[in-house]
Amino acid sequence: MKKTNLTMRTSLLLAMMLTSGVSIAQAEPKLNAVQDRMTDQAIKADQATYAATQARIAALNNTGIPVADYNLSKAQCWLDVSLHEYTRNDRSNFTQEALTQSDAILTALEQNTQPNPAEQTPLVNHADKLRDDLWAKAANLKAGKGLKCYAQKLACAEVELVHAGNENKQQGWRHAKPYIQIAEDLVAEAEATGNRCIPAPVPAPVVAQPNAPVAAPVVAEVEQINLSADALFKFDKSTGDALLPEGRATLDGLITKLKIGYVQINSISLIGYTDRLGSAQYNQKLSEQRALTVKRYLQNGGINHVIEAEGRGKADQVVACGTSTKPTNPLTDCLQTNRRVTVQITGVKRNK
Repeated sequence: MKKTNLTMRTSLLLAMMLTSGVSIAQAEPKLNAVQDRMTDQAIKADQATYAATQARIAALNNTGIPVADYNLSKAQCWLDVSLHEYTRNDRSNFTQEALTQSDAILTALEQNTQPNPAEQTPLVNHADKLRDDLWAKAANLKAGKGLKCYAQKLACAEVELVHAGNENKQQGWRHAKPYIQIAEDLVAEAEATGNRCIPAPVPAPVVAQPNAPVAAPVVAEVEQINLSADALFKFDKSTGDALLPEGRATLDGLITKLKIGYVQINSISLIGYTDRLGSAQYNQKLSEQRALTVKRYLQNGGINHVIEAEGRGKADQVVACGTSTKPTNPLTDCLQTNRRVTVQITGVKRNK
């Protein structure tokens, strides 16, 4: 039986571990204290810790536990949010406590002990409990007959609710909202999936008719998403450190959409655009760099498909806003729609 492939994040974390010189067996799921994360040695050790935990997930997958299993999915989602906040320099205990949840679930799976800690979703780091309605829906879904049909979505939705609660506690609703949206989308997709994977009663055999029509093959479709460059980057900037918090949250949502919303992705194309103000050479370079920054962010988030990135500068303007080239505030506001990164996805979407 062919095993389910793990995400690009697995490969990335394993690469971290191998370069760190720490073995899978020796690495313990304990991060350096926040105040000690100031040296390359400390950060390298933490990367090895994340890599070793990811390797445990891979090992359990290799024994036959599918990636979509509720418990293994919960361990992966706790690991993902811990790593996500670590890379965003979260100075609280959230990164360690989320990692500890992942470790406890994996230990129970490795030792085959019950009940598994994954059955509970604690508000780690004293996170706020937001959206009681989503928690209630998640509880109903967990008790449903079709749990195995949507287990991965449900497990990640529960973890993202805690993630959002932690952001709300530390930085307020504006920072929590993107993760609430991810949780809401996952719960909705789980509800839509329902009992779809439970086999229906086997009907009586039907005698095949000659020249019976053959079912049409599944055809890939193209989806295009326009991301506002002004929402992604600081003004006139294009590098990863210039990504705005709202921009990171938008790209995190895109990563989740790509992972969960598609059963097959054939290609991803990123095209950067600027407005018509400024020189052609400058705009070309800016549009290319923005597309490449988005590409690297998606890859670091576990999107391991082939991603093409290019810049087209001031080409393909959506709105003209007259002919003036003087960069007044009204003109730059009018031209905002032109400053964008277009994402074109070709693939087969998951049925809802």
